[in-house]
Amino acid sequence: MDAQENVLLGVRAGSGGQSLSTIATAARGQDRTERLRMPATQHHPRTYRELFRTPEFGALFLSGTAYVTALTVSGLALGVLIYSATASPLLAALSMFGPSLGHLLGASALLSAADRLPPRAALAGLAAAFGVGTAAQATPGLPVWAVLALVLSLGTLSSVGVGVRFALLNEILPRESYLLGRSVLNMAVGVVQIGGFAVGGVLVTTLSPRGALLAGAALFLASAAAARLGLTRRPPRATGRPSVRATWRNNALLWSSSARRHIYLALWVPSGLIVGCESLFIPYAPQHAGLLFASTAVGMLAGDTVLGRFVPPGRRARLATPLRLLLALPYLVFAFHPVLPLAVAAALLASVGYGASLVLQERLMALTPDELSGHALGLHTSGMLAVQGVAAALAGALAQYTSPARAMVLLAAASGTVTLALTPGLRSLFLAPQPSPAAP
Repeated sequence: MDAQENVLLGVRAGSGGQSLSTIATAARGQDRTERLRMPATQHHPRTYRELFRTPEFGALFLSGTAYVTALTVSGLALGVLIYSATASPLLAALSMFGPSLGHLLGASALLSAADRLPPRAALAGLAAAFGVGTAAQATPGLPVWAVLALVLSLGTLSSVGVGVRFALLNEILPRESYLLGRSVLNMAVGVVQIGGFAVGGVLVTTLSPRGALLAGAALFLASAAAARLGLTRRPPRATGRPSVRATWRNNALLWSSSARRHIYLALWVPSGLIVGCESLFIPYAPQHAGLLFASTAVGMLAGDTVLGRFVPPGRRARLATPLRLLLALPYLVFAFHPVLPLAVAAALLASVGYGASLVLQERLMALTPDELSGHALGLHTSGMLAVQGVAAALAGALAQYTSPARAMVLLAAASGTVTLALTPGLRSLFLAPQPSPAAP
């Protein structure tokens, strides 16, 4: 560990010249880290039933599910509202996917707050803020620029919430059960998004877009209540005030480790390029794009379920590279303009490969100090969204000058190439003994 990381974690090599309060603060931080990292004496959850019997996991699950449902319903409603008011596809798309841009701002300015705020208060407060902001978007006569400003502001805040939520999962569950818990949350997101778009469509039709926005606001408040009432009060994982300077320092610190760089690139680039392939489903098959999107959701759920529930921990590491190759290879069949059933099967099979992210996230947590776990996961999400956005734009440009099918093949080939290029560095990480998170 370098000197900067020692200072950040509040544990110096020597105590000369330090006040007793500084030493006490460092000791409390070290004790908390050891308490969270030591093997738990209780039985580690290995099944879904045992997982939901774990104190607080159910509350975290309910809060997260309500939150994602609210995002899905309100995003669809806002897109319909803006498009009906402006007839602009660009503004409608920005209203629905603008939060991704906000994530980038949050990663640059606010991510240090993910470890410097009490988790329960942060999750409840952010969900409540989203509820108020979403209700404000339903105000009749609100200018479009004000609506988009709210979208960007809420997206910036959400970058903090992602880090807080998944770092808290790392505290609620023993390390051996983290992947199982994360897979359940991932599966819930997939199911909720599919159902949320359906419910959102019904609400927009029956209540109007503004009525659906208010329903989304109520769901955000329900998420806040689940977090406030179901989670235990915990202190922040790190000391100090959140700041832009601390965010940049932590970003640089996380990126300074070669091992973490390999993990981040493997999490961001191969899957991001495949999201670019998926962004071309509509121009590739306008009448059947919904079926293709649904098949990717089914494949992702299947991959997360099998990897999280049925693959023994000792074998997961071996699947990191094969699963990322699986993301890319089935899309090569689009070079031959397959019939619809074969295209659906290829998209479904490829999406099973998204399960690789679970293995990589588990390793990322093993390489990251507790005091930076929320920041590290927030950086992962923000970087992932950024790469997905760039890949979607690149896919559109390639399709414009070639064809949707050829663009998908090119992106899939690039994804596979990146996976192979990263494999030597990742192989050494997974074959080496698991390091202490405080290691350099």
